[in-house]
Amino acid sequence: MFEVITARQLATMLDSGTTFTLVDTRPRESYEAWHVPGAVHFPFGPTEELTESRLPELTALVGYEDPVVTICGKGVTSANLAVNLDRQGFDEVFAVGGGMREWSELYETASTEPDDDLVVVQFQRRAKGCLSYLVGSRTAGEAVVVDAGRHTDQYIVRAAELGLDITRTLDTHVHADHVSGGRELADRLGVPYHMGAEASERDVAVDYAPLADGESVPVGDRELTALSTPGHTSELTSYRLGDQAVFTGDALFVDSLGRTELQFGEAGAAEGARMAYETLHDVFGALPEDLLVLPGHVDVDADGRFSVGEPGALVGERLGSVRAELDLYGLDEATFVDRMTSTDAEKPANYERIIRINRGVETLADPVDAIDVETGRNNCAV
Repeated sequence: MFEVITARQLATMLDSGTTFTLVDTRPRESYEAWHVPGAVHFPFGPTEELTESRLPELTALVGYEDPVVTICGKGVTSANLAVNLDRQGFDEVFAVGGGMREWSELYETASTEPDDDLVVVQFQRRAKGCLSYLVGSRTAGEAVVVDAGRHTDQYIVRAAELGLDITRTLDTHVHADHVSGGRELADRLGVPYHMGAEASERDVAVDYAPLADGESVPVGDRELTALSTPGHTSELTSYRLGDQAVFTGDALFVDSLGRTELQFGEAGAAEGARMAYETLHDVFGALPEDLLVLPGHVDVDADGRFSVGEPGALVGERLGSVRAELDLYGLDEATFVDRMTSTDAEKPANYERIIRINRGVETLADPVDAIDVETGRNNCAV
């Protein structure tokens, strides 16, 4: 009999180097767009039988010796394949309950302590590459959350584990790849929710306390200072934590920049690119080189791998190193704009609807709807 495992158990198997074959049963288009690292493809239907004609195709991928784990979109077709494998005499067979839906909601965490007082916890949404942060002062016993995802319990739990009370939440911008949990978390805790002052230009319909360029909010006796950093979006606001770090959202990644056409469209992408050029040189160019850049995303490729680092390791780099290694920094404005607007990368799934949800002009029907609308990797980088 096959065994149903969780996405967390699958991640543990992957990270520990356990020998097994992961078989993705979804249609080819879904598999090629986004899958778990190392997965092989064997399309299989919910009522299909593993016939003698298809068995050689499968055994060429997995063999009989090693354990086999099956995965699909929701856990239906993979369970059917697992049943068939069991009937065919495969010894160790597992199916991921909830499939890619559950995998897409899996988080890892990494921490850094800039000094004896500050603690920063980075929450990594493993399959999508979305990054969010709990920024706390041990002395004051308080913290803020930056770019919360919709899975808000984890921030409350981690804050409690660290002995911190969350006093406010902040979003860097109107996200296009995932549903923000910033407003919901603020409402749960009865604390302020902030966005940059330019969010009014996006007709944001949720209540927020605007932060103008240069305005600060406290984290204990430290401050988070708003920096207007448009380009990816018109209202994008980064937050500088003293001389320790800068939370850049999609304005600046460790190895790339946020694309500009998701808000501005193809016709206005060049305008956004010119904003991004000014942000890169006039705003980030004026900051100290030893600031730790903590971005809103890490790129996840179609094979499910981080472009920088590994899940569970802090995604961040000193600003001086980013300047030295990011080739976009060395381009003149015209070439920069051309590079930014010539990308043919796939857009985030359902991005227009996600933008409407995060602006507060559309409401999700239920949690399953939220899972479906967020399907896929983030695809926010150039």
